[in-house]
Amino acid sequence: MTELLKISLPDGSVREMAPGSTPADVAAAIGPGLAKAALAAKVNGEVRDLCRPFDSDAELALITARDEAEALELVRHDYAHILAEAVQALYPGTQITFGPATDDGFYYDVKAPENREPFSMDDLPAIEEKMREIIRADKPLRREVWSREQLIAKWESEGETFKAEWAKELPENEELTVYWSGDDWLDMCRGPHLESTGKLDPQAFKLMRVAGAYWRGDQKNAQLTRIYGTGWLNKKQLNAHLTRLEEAAKRDHRKLGREMDLFHLQEEAHGSVFWHPKGYRIWRELEAYMRRRMDAGGYREIKTPQVMDARQWEQSGHWGKYRENMFVIPDEVPNTEEGAELISKDADWMALKPMNCPAHVLVFKQGITSYRDLPIRLGEMGCCHRNEPHGALHGLMRVRQFTQDDAHIFCTESQVVEEVRKFCELADSVYQHFGFTYEIKLATRPEQRYGSDADWDKAEQELRYAVAKAGMANDEFGWEELPGEGAFYAPKLEWHLTDAIGRTWQVGTIQSDRVLPERLDASYVGEDGEKHRPVMLHRAIFGSYERFIGILIEHFAGRLPAWLAPVQAVVATIVSDADDYAKEATAKLAAAGLRVDSDLRNEKINYKVREHSLAKVPYLLVVGKREAEEGTVAMRILGEKEQRVLSLDEAIALIGEAATPPDLA
Repeated sequence: MTELLKISLPDGSVREMAPGSTPADVAAAIGPGLAKAALAAKVNGEVRDLCRPFDSDAELALITARDEAEALELVRHDYAHILAEAVQALYPGTQITFGPATDDGFYYDVKAPENREPFSMDDLPAIEEKMREIIRADKPLRREVWSREQLIAKWESEGETFKAEWAKELPENEELTVYWSGDDWLDMCRGPHLESTGKLDPQAFKLMRVAGAYWRGDQKNAQLTRIYGTGWLNKKQLNAHLTRLEEAAKRDHRKLGREMDLFHLQEEAHGSVFWHPKGYRIWRELEAYMRRRMDAGGYREIKTPQVMDARQWEQSGHWGKYRENMFVIPDEVPNTEEGAELISKDADWMALKPMNCPAHVLVFKQGITSYRDLPIRLGEMGCCHRNEPHGALHGLMRVRQFTQDDAHIFCTESQVVEEVRKFCELADSVYQHFGFTYEIKLATRPEQRYGSDADWDKAEQELRYAVAKAGMANDEFGWEELPGEGAFYAPKLEWHLTDAIGRTWQVGTIQSDRVLPERLDASYVGEDGEKHRPVMLHRAIFGSYERFIGILIEHFAGRLPAWLAPVQAVVATIVSDADDYAKEATAKLAAAGLRVDSDLRNEKINYKVREHSLAKVPYLLVVGKREAEEGTVAMRILGEKEQRVLSLDEAIALIGEAATPPDLA
């Protein structure tokens, strides 16, 4: 008698199934409702197709739409494959490469046939309709195991040069799988996939845009077209996402930056920001705020050089790991003689600093440090440069020159947990002042790293203890671990902020590093009179001022809190008879420490109101002949429909209270 398989379910029950049974069979045995709702299966923790037979006794959890994160990844993976199938059906001769799921959708890189131009936005409606046709056809998605030789022969016979190249690099002893869509189209893929195309909602996806891409991400290779789409479980989710995108477009910091006259970017300085007076006022207020918080937290501010000898970066390990992202310069005057080498082969090399940490170690190493001096907290508003790819640059969010609210804490082993706990509480206070909620995540050791496993074990555990001690290692703070996502020298805690429309931004971080002090020979004299290595905590809260300002602009849709607004109030006249009173009111507001302008132009008041509303001025004080006679103002608060009439002194007090930085309130 054949022995039955024992399949353990999450509720603790066990189902006995015949050999060759699948998760779909278990779902059907439980009930028709579950059989219809099941999308995939988690077998012994591995996500698999519903129709893939069990190998042995197993623990089984069925994935349905209620398991939203896993379900979305599955459907987006399927949408990507259906996109590739649709493109090849419509445009024979198209070569396909790869197409993964993304955070909000999917994409596929394709090569247009030789007889046509690369795909464009004009092609998307037809591709969308073909995708819906494939979904409605409810084609079964079937997994097969192929040999490497089969794959190579398949792709070469069909002229799929990119797929053939990839297949030739696959290991011979690895299980290689393909997925059929019906009986007429396949792609190589690890899976898993849904049972059939009909499991997708044909109204829950939309193709969004096209962009150029290179085969394997190398600009030396063939250029491809990347077709992006967004995919969801149902139309309601899609519509909600499209609404969020519309709202995000309204909040785009680049658009608002122009309208509010905050900054601009131009070709002459790719990836660097030209700050205008109003934009730099926001910067200065943030910098003053952070400086007060760091002073109160026991940090000592320093300033370190922009350019350092390449040998310093070699010793720290950054030259080997980060060289391609560094701006380097020769340490000698270039030769200007005709026909001579521009730069000598023997020239020494310098580099613009991409981060501040090695320079902070050099400051720490000056003189002899005792254990009694620790912890030492060194802070810097440090300007850094990173040679980001041109195509990756994005307004204030991705730049080449940026300034960090950077600091490094040098401490003993026994002080690490307490210092990290204090930082958690400081970061919490800062983010609350800006109205952000957040999640904390622990990024653990990557595959390529420096340092011993014992040191990594210790550092990761210290961070866990510190977050727990701060009372934040729980669901309220979205506590999660991210395996393999730490820096090459240290694990790190990350703060992921949630903005007003639900987007998340990774901003703050603290890293527990034993590698850099060792590589750069930092030490202190311990209680025993011997030299010891300090632990170095790398930490930032804003991350970079550029990016944080971009996030703030989008979070507040340009309507910054009064304490951050470049212009906090404008006094605008209705008639020229009120000019003298407007000047007097403006002077009083300025004397109270407020940032105020006056608008005495001979324009209609509705025009002035609209203009200052677009500039996102928090308070508009309208004055006419009556207000001048009575010593009052008609106050319009940005975002409120009704205006209120109050005395000038009352207005100054109200604005002054709102304009007080939260740490001073």
